[in-house]
Amino acid sequence: MTAVAVLLAAFGLAGVRTAADAAVSCSATYAKSWDNGSGFGATITVTNTGDPLTGWTLSFDFPDNQVITQMWGGVPTPATPTPAGAAISVGPVSYNASQGTGATWTVGFNGTYTGGVDNSPPSVSCTGPGGTTQQALVVSATSVSVPEGGTAGYTVRLQSAPPATVTVTSTAGSGDGDITVAGGASLTFTPSNWNTPQTVTLRAAEDADAANGTRPITVASSGLTSVTVSATEADNDGGTGGAAPALHVSGNRLVTAGGATYRLLGVNRSSGEFACVQGKGMWDSGPVDQASVDAMKAWNIHAVRIPLNEECWNGTDGSPSGATYQQNVKEYVNLLVANGITPIVEMHWNHGQYTGQGAGCSDTTATCQKPMPDAQYAPTFWTGVASAFKGDDAVVFDLFNEPYPDAAANWDATAGWTCWRDGGTCTGIGYQVAGMQSLVTTVRATGATNVIMLGGLAWSNDLSQWLTYKPTDPTGNLMAAWHTYNFNTCSNTSCWDSQVGAVAAKVPVQAGEIGQNSCAHDYIDQVMAWADAHGVGYTAWTWNPWGCSQGNVLISDYSGTPTSTYGEGFKAHLLTQNPLS
Repeated sequence: MTAVAVLLAAFGLAGVRTAADAAVSCSATYAKSWDNGSGFGATITVTNTGDPLTGWTLSFDFPDNQVITQMWGGVPTPATPTPAGAAISVGPVSYNASQGTGATWTVGFNGTYTGGVDNSPPSVSCTGPGGTTQQALVVSATSVSVPEGGTAGYTVRLQSAPPATVTVTSTAGSGDGDITVAGGASLTFTPSNWNTPQTVTLRAAEDADAANGTRPITVASSGLTSVTVSATEADNDGGTGGAAPALHVSGNRLVTAGGATYRLLGVNRSSGEFACVQGKGMWDSGPVDQASVDAMKAWNIHAVRIPLNEECWNGTDGSPSGATYQQNVKEYVNLLVANGITPIVEMHWNHGQYTGQGAGCSDTTATCQKPMPDAQYAPTFWTGVASAFKGDDAVVFDLFNEPYPDAAANWDATAGWTCWRDGGTCTGIGYQVAGMQSLVTTVRATGATNVIMLGGLAWSNDLSQWLTYKPTDPTGNLMAAWHTYNFNTCSNTSCWDSQVGAVAAKVPVQAGEIGQNSCAHDYIDQVMAWADAHGVGYTAWTWNPWGCSQGNVLISDYSGTPTSTYGEGFKAHLLTQNPLS
């Protein structure tokens, strides 16, 4: 549990009573919107539980170096950005100062923090004019994801020192009986340890079903308002139970909202990048229906990377294009999410003429892989995609398939990495380039907090300077994308250890494409074994029945019949894996 998660939990605000003994009291709950390891946000819902208020004040001390950068629905003192670790007082704005009995209002804020924060949560109080605070429970999370066969938990403390010993219980209610309170069911707080968070541990038993069951846990103490924690089992059976989890980056891990480590394990579903510009419709005549998704789930697929065409999405070329193309993408993404599969939405082909080293075509339109995104249309594409899926953090964005500005610059690594990050006029590329920093900024400008993947140089095979040129992201939700085939330069464990492993020690890494130019699976077996040992996810190329004579084709039909032996080998390995690992 991060310090910020504990901080946000502290907004279990206390009842109050005025010096004149009037029934002045208020209570509050919070909904944490995001926490990425360096920033956070929350909405505080406050309720007047007593006589009408003519004013109110929220007060708390930030531990260590936490800072409020933006607030709405309230006025903080000191003003934003607040000093690191300051004592904060929040007063009303003009429209919400007076509150009648039973009235509810909200205060929201965004903030930042850096490493080494004090995990001790602050004391938080809500008072009316002349009021004094009373006791309340402080619970670190109101929803917890518990991995099947594993444990997860939350912490509890009191808001202020009690006059005597207080016992707090956590009791499981009606729901999924596999979820139980494994530790901390009864906690004791005294006038000396009231401010020390104590842990309640939940366990989800292994079962044979494929459901992500839920069970409410009631946190209660005599005379205090109880808090309900919603516990959800994160199933590992690869079935039809539950939607794909909301994801964010925490350090070098991709995690669920409940803090469980999650790897993206699955396949690429090609055709959205080319069919619309080749007169083949939307998905190259392949199905994107429930039956086709069921076939994927039979392989234990939990992630599908979906290559897209920039101009078809924007409506500047191809058929279908524009709104029709966008709707097809949205429907497929939503279908995958509903079936517990993480969609990775990716810009594959884009506008801009390039005829240098590695060129796949001489076309200006989006009919092949170009070395970098174009400044003319790529920002429009990502504004549209981000706007379509913001608010659904189960969807991951992969900004560009396989950059190769280093090849365009005659293998000048500095020029290549500078172009990759900054864009503009790049050596050897005849169109204006949208750098990764500008596209990250474009996505975040829509309000989307979705995890973003960024592939390196040499067609995403080179991550050697990824950390050096990593763009700035206010949400901290960036991960590295790496592609590896047996014919790439970085295709051995020595390179993986020194280059990819170094990046994976700092940020999550996803092998967005793995494959080999044969119908065997000896190379991808090595890749997957290394990735499994280093916490790296992978999506194999490709879930399309194109025949395996050239390699990299997993299926012989959309019912999921694996090819021999590439598809057979990948399926056999995938069936042994759990994304919650």
